[in-house]
Amino acid sequence: MQPFIHETRQSRIVFGTGAREHLLREVEQLGLRRVLVLTSPEQFALGRQMAELIGERSVGVYGHAVMHVPADVVRNAVDAVRRAGADGCVAAGGGSAMGLAKAIALEAGLPFIAVPTTYAGSEMTPLYAITEGGLKHTGRDWRVAPRTVIYDPELTLSLPPGLAMTSGMNAIAHAAEGLYASDGNPVYALMAEEGIRALAGALRCLKRDACHAEARGDALYGAWLCGMVLGNLQMGIHHKLCHTLGGSFNLPHAEVHTVVLPYAMAYNAAAAPQAMVRIARALGSATAPEGLRELGAALGVPRSLREIGMPAHGLDHAADLVVAAPYPNPRPLERAAVRDLLQRAYDGAAPA
Repeated sequence: MQPFIHETRQSRIVFGTGAREHLLREVEQLGLRRVLVLTSPEQFALGRQMAELIGERSVGVYGHAVMHVPADVVRNAVDAVRRAGADGCVAAGGGSAMGLAKAIALEAGLPFIAVPTTYAGSEMTPLYAITEGGLKHTGRDWRVAPRTVIYDPELTLSLPPGLAMTSGMNAIAHAAEGLYASDGNPVYALMAEEGIRALAGALRCLKRDACHAEARGDALYGAWLCGMVLGNLQMGIHHKLCHTLGGSFNLPHAEVHTVVLPYAMAYNAAAAPQAMVRIARALGSATAPEGLRELGAALGVPRSLREIGMPAHGLDHAADLVVAAPYPNPRPLERAAVRDLLQRAYDGAAPA
C-alpha cells in the first residue's frame, strides 16, 4: 500500500424522495433569515417552488444564471443580492445555478444551499469558474462549497432525457480522472469506481424508462460520489480540454464532457493502466475508452465536437491553449498528440 493523505471537508447531505420538503428546516439550521433563490431562466418555476417552501424567509427568485458563469452575470447577481439584503442563497437547478451561487459565495461571502436537478455533481466541489474575455478562469476555494446539499430524485423528473444522459456522463468524467489523480488515495478510488458503476447502470435504465424512480435515485447517488471525487482531487487533461473548449468556444458544458471523455481516457491509457482497469470494470467492458464509447452509443448522446458546434478552425487554437499552462496529468501534455485528440473528437472517430 502506497502512503497517502486523506482529508474530508464535507457538506451536509439530505438525500431521499421528497427531500426538498426539508428546505426550510435546513435554512433555519443555518440561521438564514433573508434567502435569495438562484436559478436559470428555464428553471424559474422551480425557483418559485423553492421560495414557497422557504416562506417568509425568502426575498425572491433571481432567475438569470447562465452557462459558463459570465463575469457580467456575476456582477449583476452580486448587486441583486446586496439590494435584497440577502444573508444566504438557495441554488436550484443545474450547473449554471450552482456556478452562480459559488461565484456569489466567493465575491459576497454568502453561504448557500444547493438543490441540484441534474447529475453533474458540481455541487459537491470547492471548484468555481468565471468566464470573461473569452477565457474560462477556474479556481479552488472551500468558501464556495455549499453548506447543505438536498438531493431529491423527484426533482429530476423534469430533466430532459438528453440532458440527463450528458450530465451523467459529465459526472462519470469526474470519477474517471480521479482514478489517476496525482493526489488520489484508496478511499476516493472506491468512491470513483462505485460512482461510475452506479451512474452507468442508472443511465442505461433511464434510457429505457425515463421515469424509473429507483434509477433516478441511483443516478443522484452516483453523481454525489463522482462530485466528491472531483471536489477533493486534482483533475487532468479531460477537464483541461473541456474548460478550454467550453469557455473559449461557448460549447455546452455537459455535451463537451460527454464527447471528450473517451478520447481523454485513450490519451492517458498507457500512462495510467490501473485506473483504466477500474473504469473498465465499473462499466463491464474490455477497456475504459471502449466502454465509455459504447456507453455513449447506448445512451444516444453526442459523439463528436462538430455536432455540438465546435468550429474546425478553432482546433489549433484550442490545442495551443491546452498546452500553454502546466496541468497535472499522467501523460505529459504534448501539443501534437493533443491536436490529434481534438481532431478525432471533432470527427467522432474511434479513440486512438
